[in-house]
Amino acid sequence: MSIRPVKHESIARPAMEGAGVKLHRVFGFGDPSLTDPFLMMDDFRNNDPDDYIRGFPWHPHRGIETITYVLAGSVEHGDSLGNHGVMGAGDVQWMTAGSGILHQEMPRGDFAGKMHGFQLWANLPSSLKMTAPRYQDIKSADIPVAVDDDGTVARVIAGSFWGKTGPVDGIAAEPVYLDISVPPGKTKRLPVDTYRSAFAYIFAGSGTFRDASKPFGVKVEKEFQGEELNIRDLSGNRTLVVFDTGDEVTVQAGEQGIRFLLVSGKPIEEPVAWHGPIVMNTQAELQQAMRELRNGTFIKPAH
Repeated sequence: MSIRPVKHESIARPAMEGAGVKLHRVFGFGDPSLTDPFLMMDDFRNNDPDDYIRGFPWHPHRGIETITYVLAGSVEHGDSLGNHGVMGAGDVQWMTAGSGILHQEMPRGDFAGKMHGFQLWANLPSSLKMTAPRYQDIKSADIPVAVDDDGTVARVIAGSFWGKTGPVDGIAAEPVYLDISVPPGKTKRLPVDTYRSAFAYIFAGSGTFRDASKPFGVKVEKEFQGEELNIRDLSGNRTLVVFDTGDEVTVQAGEQGIRFLLVSGKPIEEPVAWHGPIVMNTQAELQQAMRELRNGTFIKPAH
């Protein structure tokens, strides 16, 4: 067994999207090969409804899949195919945009006004860029939970892990998408397929993914807003950790424990031509998509 070393670490940056939703961009709109097949990830969490209530009004997608995971509050969604629904706490929506879809996502807070969720974008290979749009709406109760003897808990959203298989299927990148909680002070070694890209995103507590024999962290360089900071690495809230090759990752939880997403997928290794919510392989394909948006032929008939 070989432990995956950490290849890159960074802190999510404040950003604004949609009609004025304040969020944190975990990664995206940089070098897509770093996290291939995943293109972008946002962490949207707020306690003030003014920071999210205007939501994400009607917008297009083509050539990608969007994965929305709600932790608190809800997200109401609708699209150009006539689909409509509400995602509540713990729910997941895996949307394959394929040939094109127009949709909107409107967040709502819980009884205290809190809203928290993630959206991850996964690329589609060229052979599936123009596939028919598809939804997988997953309720929280249908997501299996694996619990280890030491109290570590893993929600298995996609893929197989510790004998459980997530409900999301038929995805090009064959992803494993896990929500993992490790109790305070515990060390875990977690299997990850050798041939997959993999990253962790910490959103509660703290810990280190570098050297489990040094639970208080080691000195590392960490990027924040374009600057390299030389700090004591006990990675905490809103930290992205991208792993190099190997077949497992190791994590040492800090004093409050640690909760993180652990996501892996099969790299696509194709050219990326990207403009906003449309991701194709060539500039010509991008220009065609923009023309179709303008002339009303972006949405393809069902086939």
